[in-house]
Amino acid sequence: MPIIVRLDVMLARRKMTSRDLAARIGISEQNLSLLRSGKVRGVRFNTLEAICRELDCQPGDLLEFDGGQTEVG
Repeated sequence: MPIIVRLDVMLARRKMTSRDLAARIGISEQNLSLLRSGKVRGVRFNTLEAICRELDCQPGDLLEFDGGQTEVG
């Protein structure tokens, strides 16, 4: 998938665990884990907004487009 999720990077920069972030934004750790791994097909804007608010970042800090990759399947 040409969209790369950089959530792990922001969590490390903010010295926050995914468990803490999930609790703060009100989603399950499992759903956050799926998002972190890039195994989701979409993310709601209100979830993205909550993540950005808690991590004090912009959506572009979390998501990156890699036009060189091609999707298989």
